[in-house]
Amino acid sequence: MITEFSLEKFKEAAKIVKNVTVPTNLVYSDYFTKTTGNKVYIKPENLQFTGAYKVRGAYYKISQLTDEERAKGLITASAGNHAQGVANAAKLYGIKATIVMPTGTPLIKVNRTKSYGADVVLYGNVYDEACEEAYRLAKEHGYTFVHPFDDLEVATGQGSVAMEIFDELPDVDCILVPIGGGGLAAGVAALAKMVNPKVRVIGVEPAGANCMQSSVREGHVVSLPSAVTIADGTAVKTPGTIIFPYIQKYVDEIITVEDSELIDAFLDMVENHKMVCEGSGLLTIAALKHLECWDKNIVSIISGGNMDIITMSSILQHGLIQRGRIFTVSVLLPDKPGQLERVAKLIAEQQGNVVKLEHNQFVSINRNAEVELRITLEAFGEEHKHTICAVLDKEGYKPKVVRTTL
Repeated sequence: MITEFSLEKFKEAAKIVKNVTVPTNLVYSDYFTKTTGNKVYIKPENLQFTGAYKVRGAYYKISQLTDEERAKGLITASAGNHAQGVANAAKLYGIKATIVMPTGTPLIKVNRTKSYGADVVLYGNVYDEACEEAYRLAKEHGYTFVHPFDDLEVATGQGSVAMEIFDELPDVDCILVPIGGGGLAAGVAALAKMVNPKVRVIGVEPAGANCMQSSVREGHVVSLPSAVTIADGTAVKTPGTIIFPYIQKYVDEIITVEDSELIDAFLDMVENHKMVCEGSGLLTIAALKHLECWDKNIVSIISGGNMDIITMSSILQHGLIQRGRIFTVSVLLPDKPGQLERVAKLIAEQQGNVVKLEHNQFVSINRNAEVELRITLEAFGEEHKHTICAVLDKEGYKPKVVRTTL
């Protein structure tokens, strides 16, 4: 069992995990380089076979277990990505695995975990509650518990991500790493400082689940009353106590991003890099706008891409609305023939694209006065949206943006 991080163990882990990982070579981002003023590279762990980096720590951890510990069967708790990592690693070793997942875990993560042959137990609303149940089941059945982040061997396996970054970009200046419980951040930061103490490591958390930032600020591990964020993989209320001292020692700064920023980042990645990234993976992309440095070599670690279709659809819709590229406006028309055609012509002249129409003749008791027309439009962005509304207002239609969802 590892009792302290070491460069020797990081090198060992990097070699071992190559048995189960696919190459995730750095992707230079021309788009983010232009928009941030830094040279931005993406480490796309969303392209791993299991859709996330978690297989690294899980596989390395299992490789360090004794035959007796493996024979007992494994159990863990996870919001999804560690679940798949453990399930896949256990399958490769021919070991039975039980995974406890929060009841709200996206279906794609549940089904893929089962597809690797693991037994899945749904329990609790957040990771912390699922973890308590996993510990209970481990004690009851004698399973070997594989912690998703609060374990130095697991974190050492995750540190192989940083080893690969240095192999490709030795002169990296700053590494952005997502933080949930802290295992990835601890492993990446510890290795980075061992290789080059001048490299800046910045942890990124969702604002609604900033357990590590709160703990560092207080100087000891604290538990949040809740963890509410669309970044479900990092919705953790209590960070790891074992890895916490390493976060304090090696992570230079922890910043937070809002869910609305993750939605923006999702659209940026889909449109500019044709990549699907889950909320937790987008943390380091959203954080690029928070950096106060220029002309530096920045690496954003995208931790995973396991997003279900329904969530993806919702985020796309909210993202388009958030950017003013889809909006619904209410206008009041005289109840006379030809009015709809006139409004449509005004919108067409401004290059707006009508997506949906709703005509309400009963908005007023006096039908000879006015009727309401609700128009859902596609625009180029906020400026174009305001231009269309201004033209409608000038023509006397009293436009009002009435809702924020389709």
